[in-house]
Amino acid sequence: MKKISRYVMKYWYAYVFAIACMTLSVSLDMLTPQITGSFIDDVIIGGKMELFNRLILIILLIGVGRCIFQYFKEYTFDSVSSKIGLNIRKDLFNHIQKLSISFFDKTNTGELMARVKDDVDRIWDGLGFVGMLIIEVIIHTTIVLTCMFRISHKLFIIPCIAMPLVAMFAIIMERKLDSIYEEISEENANLNTIAQENLSGVRTVKAFAREKFEIKKFLSHNNRYYELNMKQSKALVRYQPLFQFITKLLPIVVIIYGGILTINGEITVGELSAFSIYSTNIVWPMEMLGWLTNSFSSAIASTKKIRKLYTNVPEIKDPTDPIVIGDIKGIIDFNHVSFEQNNKKILDDITFHVDAGKTIGIMGATGTGKSSIINILQRFYDATEGTIRLDGVNIKDLTLKELRSNISLVMQDVFLFSDTIKDNIKMGKKYEVSKEVLLESASYAQADQFIDKLEHKYNTVIGERGVGLSGGQKQRISIARALAKKTPILVLDDSTSALDMETEHAIQEALLELRDTTKLIIAHRISAVRNADEIIVLEDGGSIAERGTHEQLLAKHGLYYQTYMSQYGDYLESKQEVTQ
Repeated sequence: MKKISRYVMKYWYAYVFAIACMTLSVSLDMLTPQITGSFIDDVIIGGKMELFNRLILIILLIGVGRCIFQYFKEYTFDSVSSKIGLNIRKDLFNHIQKLSISFFDKTNTGELMARVKDDVDRIWDGLGFVGMLIIEVIIHTTIVLTCMFRISHKLFIIPCIAMPLVAMFAIIMERKLDSIYEEISEENANLNTIAQENLSGVRTVKAFAREKFEIKKFLSHNNRYYELNMKQSKALVRYQPLFQFITKLLPIVVIIYGGILTINGEITVGELSAFSIYSTNIVWPMEMLGWLTNSFSSAIASTKKIRKLYTNVPEIKDPTDPIVIGDIKGIIDFNHVSFEQNNKKILDDITFHVDAGKTIGIMGATGTGKSSIINILQRFYDATEGTIRLDGVNIKDLTLKELRSNISLVMQDVFLFSDTIKDNIKMGKKYEVSKEVLLESASYAQADQFIDKLEHKYNTVIGERGVGLSGGQKQRISIARALAKKTPILVLDDSTSALDMETEHAIQEALLELRDTTKLIIAHRISAVRNADEIIVLEDGGSIAERGTHEQLLAKHGLYYQTYMSQYGDYLESKQEVTQ
């Protein structure tokens, strides 16, 4: 993460301008007590009425000047802090996007949402309104103390005693709040995670009648969040009265002691009035210390959280000197590939070759590593042993963009965005997919059958994750999305599991027409892979148990044959009975 100072220095000129406007505004404001003192001593007591109009005009000009400089100060701080907040959030989101899949495997979505939204907002606030007030308090206090010192050295002692006391209490409170804000930030992330998971999985919650359990779980975190905020409030309440007591006592002591000095002739009535106004002017910065400390501590805690997120770096990176293939044909080679994750072997010594335009089917029981083959082909993870080559080039020598942009993937877990059907299908190449390609892809995927029946057809907006569509409809849109991308490699990861046999057969027929596309089909159904040029069957431990064509594997009477019989056995028996 860039240091916050680097973001600030990018707009140093704007901050200098804003601080200059702030200084002029405060300086003009501090002239008012002096004008008031002169008004009392010279006009009211001295009887110099010729000064009356001049002093009134000066007060009016001071008011106008303050308005102008205050406007530029506020606008500049707000606009600059907004830009910095924009840049911090953009850089943070870009960093998160670059992280490897393994990071997201162990990180909650709610936590990331809290970092991108809430924590950046607190830093934004710290560099904007809160930061502006902190600087203004410093400038304001410096000018006020200077003016006080010029009026009376003796009265000046009073704020010099009061201010260190307030500062001491503010430092003590800041240290207590710092640890509290760490806990609040963590619990805020937990609360976001619970809410996000519950709302995303609301259908599952209702299907299992777990509303009370989920409410109880949410309330436990909500109560913890409440307790931490109450802990924060108690820290504030403990010290805020001390701030209030000292700041309210200050003007009273000034008036009493200043009255004695006036009676003794050491200062005039006008000077006492000016000093009294200055003492009330210095009260608000002292009162603000508690709130400013509170908000600034929050911004610091958020900065620490974001810095911690930046300590995560991508495990999968582009090579320093990448090879550019250009026109990829789609020849895939797995050469003695093994893959381990969390000290568990997922794939063991996988070797196969797929020529351009050919099809390989991958079958096996759940947990045998079928999807892991796709994950390491796409370099979501890197293989532990062996090499994977695309058109004869090790995929680790290719940029991630070139590798992934040449593979169309239909994932097992279909994810559709809350957007139109058209934009979901065009997602792979949004600005390149023509209307003809869009319609053709939907037709191949058998998605046009239900899309044309919708009121707004391809402009129909679907809900988050495809809410409102059936499982089969979502799969067909997902297949259309992959086909519209028109890449040399097409990967189907159990992508027809929710389709009826007739629709699946129609899609299989359409896939046979893609003669220049290399296809990797992962499936549990024999019907999805039977036309493949080669089929590999994985067993427990992630090794290849059998390989061959559909007919060759049936002849072996092994795992593939057993799967075939479990799916078609009843049909074959009934057919045999009819024949007899």
